[in-house]
Amino acid sequence: MTSDVRARAGRSTDSPAEPTASFGALVNREGTQFRVWAPAPRRLTLLIDEGHGASIHRPQQIADGIWELFVPGICAGARYAYVLDEGDPRPDPASRFQPDGVHGWSEVIDPSAFVWTDDAWNGISPNQLVIYELHVGTFAGKGTFADVRSRLDYLRDLGITAIELMPVADFPGRWNWGYDGVALFAPSRAYGRPDDLRRLVDAAHHARLAVVLDVVYNHLGPEGAYLPAFSPQFMTPAHTTPWGCAVNLDRESSPFVRQFLIDNARHWTLEYHVDGLRLDATHALIDAGERPFVAELAAAVHRTRHPRPFVFAEDARNFARLVEDVEDGGWGLDGVWADDFHHIIRRMLAGDSHGYYADYRGDVDELVATLQRGWLFVGQHSAHHGAPRGTDPSNVAMRKAIICVQNHDQVGNRAVGDRLHHAIDPSAWRAIVALLCAAPMTPLLFMGQEWSTSSPFQFFTDFAPDFGARVTEGRREEFAAFPEFAPGMGRRIPNPQAVSTFEASRLCWSELREPDHAAVLALHRALLALRAAHPALQGSDATTCEARALDDSTVLILRHAPAPAHAQAIVVRLRGAGEVTIDSSRWIDVRTLLTTEDPDFASDAAPPVLDAAKGTVTFGRPGALVIEFDVKGSQEAGRAGE
Repeated sequence: MTSDVRARAGRSTDSPAEPTASFGALVNREGTQFRVWAPAPRRLTLLIDEGHGASIHRPQQIADGIWELFVPGICAGARYAYVLDEGDPRPDPASRFQPDGVHGWSEVIDPSAFVWTDDAWNGISPNQLVIYELHVGTFAGKGTFADVRSRLDYLRDLGITAIELMPVADFPGRWNWGYDGVALFAPSRAYGRPDDLRRLVDAAHHARLAVVLDVVYNHLGPEGAYLPAFSPQFMTPAHTTPWGCAVNLDRESSPFVRQFLIDNARHWTLEYHVDGLRLDATHALIDAGERPFVAELAAAVHRTRHPRPFVFAEDARNFARLVEDVEDGGWGLDGVWADDFHHIIRRMLAGDSHGYYADYRGDVDELVATLQRGWLFVGQHSAHHGAPRGTDPSNVAMRKAIICVQNHDQVGNRAVGDRLHHAIDPSAWRAIVALLCAAPMTPLLFMGQEWSTSSPFQFFTDFAPDFGARVTEGRREEFAAFPEFAPGMGRRIPNPQAVSTFEASRLCWSELREPDHAAVLALHRALLALRAAHPALQGSDATTCEARALDDSTVLILRHAPAPAHAQAIVVRLRGAGEVTIDSSRWIDVRTLLTTEDPDFASDAAPPVLDAAKGTVTFGRPGALVIEFDVKGSQEAGRAGE
């Protein structure tokens, strides 16, 4: 079994007849095809161990560093490694599993042996997406795929519709955030075997939950990255990133790099049925080629299976073209992490003003502008970046901006991993959650925020000591603009290499039995239930939102469903007490659906008071209310159109 990998590497992966994968140990009924891109060695040796000693095999180089060999009778479970010239055995760069860690031999895996039962799964509408980001190792139980699976009913009942797994590609050591992955095709043995991840996805689909997987293509981890030893052209010094040399997307041999990464993306959707990918730091995927790599990858992933997988990006540029439709010249991604919302809220309520927070005033006008268009910076000068930042999203559906008030970066990149709800008044926290859940963008929750967990989320690694020391120092340099990372503060910052740092980041599920935590959970459930029940409160296909400031601490959002359906208003006060005026002169049949100060959500309830006749809302402290009403004339217009 051979194929012209060289030809495929130079073009888009859009052929229906294209194999599931180009690289790795590919099993069929007669044996296993081993294929690797390794232009570095003059001679390549394949070692295979079926449990009674290693046999030696000689793959053939078929094109520009592509080596392959079909070995009859080799089945799933066999261990194998490659020897480059006279070196030590190394794992396959496209290994599907590393049972003994990233330095050990690879294991042959047969993805077709798993029996899927999710044929009835039709996916989630993008308008209904509510994403829950979690780290497998600290989310529940012992930190395995099986432990996440055991909590799927809880997540469904919470009201989220998609779980996002932080990266699972295998990494060195016993624990890691996942962004130091080096075995890009292999789910980490710290979390279970490949079929354990498949069982999680299969069960999630039965629970009506999508699964999004975070993937990292902009760099490799600092320990155990053997891929460049096989293929030095995988990296290029022509571009640099915060992690050093860039991944080679536009220089000599870049077609093979692009093919390798696109194969990786496709393999997660085909071999694991994941419903989407979140591409880490796409602004660091530097590509001066004619066709942007990110656009090529998104198109390839979109074509892999039904339901069509999502492709999201984390991108600091506020770059509208990422998520504009291909027909309009865009790259066709389904959404982008839009951090402006978080940064404004954090500056407003917690007072953060260093680093990237220096670009924000943290006032209601900034918040309203963000709610109206998805993000704030659309070309204004950024002091933090030293240049203009952002482009105009006026052609982008609001739902394509993914917003949060916590995520792994915004919590974990703080010196001690403290969360926003640790720093602000509980009433303000409840108000922010209401704003997040009722906004026209796509909301993302970070594990544990739904009950105001006491657990921090700290930065943890388990590298070999020399790598660990370098990573710790590099992290402090990266965040030197933040006072918590200043010289002399080192004793306060948890040691990333300490077991205690990882253990402190585990969620404490017993807190759900405590009244205050249970009340915050009840609020999240109630808000997400409203979002699910009212299409007007879901992700919006419109390119703008009707939002305005009522005073310097209060915002109003109006959400409309197609006439003659009801409309909803969300009034959110983020600071202090006061009375605000709303123009309710055309509102009829006004009713309050929820306030964040209801007794179910606050032990010392102080609900805001709506006087629809006067058009006022009086707040005794920060809070939010969701109002439903009809608009004068809408019912008559609806009847006239029948």
